[in-house]
This record gives sequence, C-alpha cells and structure tokens, in this order.
Amino acid sequence: MAKVNVGVIGTGHLGSLHAKMYAEISDAAFIGVYDTDAEKRKSVAAKYGVTAFGSIAELLAAVDAVSIATVTTTHHAVAMEALRAGKHVLIEKPITSTLTEADELIALAKQQGVLIQVGHIERFNPAIISLESYQLKPMFIESHRLAQFNPRGTDVAVVLDLMIHDIDIILSLVNSPVKQIDANGVAVVSDTPDIANARLQFENGCVANVTASRISRTKMRKMRMFQANAYIAIDFQQGSADVFRLGKEGEGSIWSTMLLGQIGEGKNKRSIIYEQPEMKKINALHYELESFVHAVQHNTRPVVNGEDGRMALEVAQQILQKIQVQRFAV
Repeated sequence: MAKVNVGVIGTGHLGSLHAKMYAEISDAAFIGVYDTDAEKRKSVAAKYGVTAFGSIAELLAAVDAVSIATVTTTHHAVAMEALRAGKHVLIEKPITSTLTEADELIALAKQQGVLIQVGHIERFNPAIISLESYQLKPMFIESHRLAQFNPRGTDVAVVLDLMIHDIDIILSLVNSPVKQIDANGVAVVSDTPDIANARLQFENGCVANVTASRISRTKMRKMRMFQANAYIAIDFQQGSADVFRLGKEGEGSIWSTMLLGQIGEGKNKRSIIYEQPEMKKINALHYELESFVHAVQHNTRPVVNGEDGRMALEVAQQILQKIQVQRFAV
C-alpha cells in the first residue's frame, strides 16, 4: 500500500514532536513543514531532511494529510484551508475555539470526503491500551491532572489546556449524555482559570469528579474508576493501571495476579483479585500519529474523530460557563 504523504503545520514544541514521529513512521512519507516563523520551520526541516515550505498552500499541494499544531485560535482557519484543499487533518486539542467552528470543520470534512482526527493523546496512553480487554462501565470516576506552571499553555483556560484530556477519556468510557454539570475555578497567575473542578452527572447515573491545575508543585495524571465488581486505578504518567475485581473462585489471568481474599460461601464464593495489566511499550504520540496514517490509508474512522473532539469541547465550554456563573455570583 502506498505511503501517506504528510506534513506538519506549526513547528513549536508540539509540532516539532509531530515531525520527529512522522520521520519514524514507516507508512508515512514525511514531506515537509510550515510555520509563520521562518527560522523555526527551517530548523525543523533541516533536522529531518524535509522541505521548509513558504506557505500553507505550498505544503498542502505536496501532501495527502497534515498535522495542525498551531495555537488553538488558529485551528479553524488553518484546518478550513486544508480541508478545502481535500486534505486529511489531525488537529491538536482542543479541536477549535468554538463549537460553531468545530461544526464548520466537521461539515466541510464530510463534504470533501476527508478525515478529521483530534489530538486527544491520552486515548493512546499505554495505561488505557492495557485495559482494552476489560469491560469498563464506570459509575463513579475521579481524576486529577496537575502540572507545574508553564506559560506555553496559558493562551487557554486550564479546562481547555489540561482537563479536556480527562473529559474526552470520561466521555468515551461512560458513553451516556451529560445530564448536569457543576463547576468552580480560580484564575491565579493568568487571565483565565488555572485551577478548576467539575462534577459531571450522566443520564445513566454515572458521576465524574474532575480536577485540573497548572500551578502544582508536582505533576499528577491519575484517574480512578469504580464500577460493579471492580475498581480501576490509572496512572497516565507512568502508563500503568491497577485492577481490583471480584471473580469466580480459582479464576486468574495471563497477567500478574494476586488473590487478596475471598467472600461468600459455597456456590456464591468469589475471589477478590488484584491484577496489573501488561504495560505496552509504546510512545503515545507515535501511536496516535500512526493510527491517523492508518485511518487515512484505509479510509476508516479515526480513534478520536471530529465529533469526539466537538463533544469534549462542548463539555469543556459548559464547565467554563459554570465557572463564569460562579464568579458573577460572588
């Protein structure tokens, strides 16, 4: 099968990582990059032996697909240009600044017959991948995503910068409409909320308590899920998961299993089992871009498509609206 000709628009910190990954993906032919900063694009292009294009249009004329790793406020305009040219796009999260912009991209992609994938990288985290064989039906979720302060992400609120990762994961796991949102947040060092907490209630009864901060002393990216007969702890930073579940007497798995105890009597006797699913040795960004290239090659649904990105943005926007209401109520 022919390789997919790919390019990168935006060669800042994240865009340069996209360039590095594309250079390593066997099914991708990395063609070149574009950035408004001529020195940046030339530096990245020289590093990987590709072309530093002088305009987006020139890059689009040479590729089948692009990664858009520019600032969020430019996602819509850049992606519209790429989609009009009939190119597949991977857009870093959040998909756009507004829902109207997201809707326009999704509609144009359908009209052009091309794909949109949104860069919610945690879907490709080894911890999430390791749980693929489990039936995940959480009824209570608690997540904490804390980061040390970095001015690079302050062009958007922490809800759109960090929390949206967990929002996307939670929406994909619960698979039920959001019924109610309560939220609060504080702007500490920037003009938008730097710390936020949200409580999401879903139609199926699940509740998620989500916290994000970008002024923490230490980093943390953890999620805990509780469901019938199981408790799952996920550490996105370590790429690992721990599963505590009820099973039949004598039941084990192919993974390291520890019997913690037993409950019940006779036919109702069940074991309390601890398992640590095998950690996949994968680079999440590499896997994400490889998945995008595969979707383009085979014209299949991306793992995180435009509609998924829009849903995560919609919930994030609703959380921000709740935070604004709380501010005005004080």
